Amino acid sequence: MQALVLPEPGRAVLAQIPDPIPQPGEALLRVRRVGLCGSDLNSFRGLNPLVTYPRVPGHEIAATILSLPASMPETLARTLSVGMDVTLSPYTHCGHCSACLAGRTNACQFNQTLGVQREGALAELVAIPVERLFPATLANPSLTLEELVLVEPLTVGFHAVARAQVTASDSVLILGAGGVGLGAVAAAAMRGATVLAVDRNPDRLAVARQAGATHTLVPDADPAAPAAQALAEQIRSLTGGHGPGVVIEAIGTPETFRAAVELVAFAGRVVYIGYAKQPVSYETRLFVQKELDIRGSRNALPEDFRAVIAMLAQRRFPLQAAIGCIVPLSQAPAIFERWQQDPGAFTKIVLTLDDCQATR
Repeated sequence: MQALVLPEPGRAVLAQIPDPIPQPGEALLRVRRVGLCGSDLNSFRGLNPLVTYPRVPGHEIAATILSLPASMPETLARTLSVGMDVTLSPYTHCGHCSACLAGRTNACQFNQTLGVQREGALAELVAIPVERLFPATLANPSLTLEELVLVEPLTVGFHAVARAQVTASDSVLILGAGGVGLGAVAAAAMRGATVLAVDRNPDRLAVARQAGATHTLVPDADPAAPAAQALAEQIRSLTGGHGPGVVIEAIGTPETFRAAVELVAFAGRVVYIGYAKQPVSYETRLFVQKELDIRGSRNALPEDFRAVIAMLAQRRFPLQAAIGCIVPLSQAPAIFERWQQDPGAFTKIVLTLDDCQATR
């Protein structure tokens, strides 16, 4: 079958790889759409420390079931059928580490995410355990392929909002309005919070407003100073002089990591989603002086997938605005090249595999 392969950092090529053979308990899926996110770009650039090469990327997936295992749990047998469109959780969990034993399988110590620690879904076919599938018909009306491919990145933002325990009385500052940040915007808005979104890209902020952001802010011209004085004053003005009660960091730079604790209100909550690529130097006095709750947020839980699917079924998310372009798999190598040269020029990139599958 045809797949996109990263043979080494800086190269993306189309190649023929063996068809997957479903193991017991696995469904065989025809991949229809794959979304690209910042982690895929980092994998292409060689900046993702969890990736080894060669690697097939891809973990944001819309697919169609081609076959199901002969034996399945009754609950799944009632909800899954051949020909059904699905999305999926791209994570694994061991069931034995401390996170799994605590019921937080999203933070499994030995997780292997599709397209990162193991081969991803940018291929015509993929085999996936049935318990990780979420059908388009889970909500009413059922989701389209384009909606299904957005589910996973949105769940990461939804999970961060759950970690922050956001309520309607909160003001929530979200640093970054990419796919994950938009999920946090939508989730916080659904909870009735006042949402402030910060991003350097005006197009992303326009989508954030449609997703529920009450206020959108552009940082100062210096991209390394998101907590610069002018922005900080704007945020304080919009939050009654206190600062936001919750800050969710969805960019992953040392500057935004520091900005989160600098901007958050006293007795506030900070949730980090992004990975800073370099060490972060903090004024740790703020941790204690403000008595902050500082939490990490990793991946998502099944309830986050269900919540996002329910939201999308209500047509409450700006789908068309959120997807920047849909291109065939044959153009994927060129898209990666253009994307790395000018990341700010792209919003969500979605690859369609329908054309190559028509010839199978």
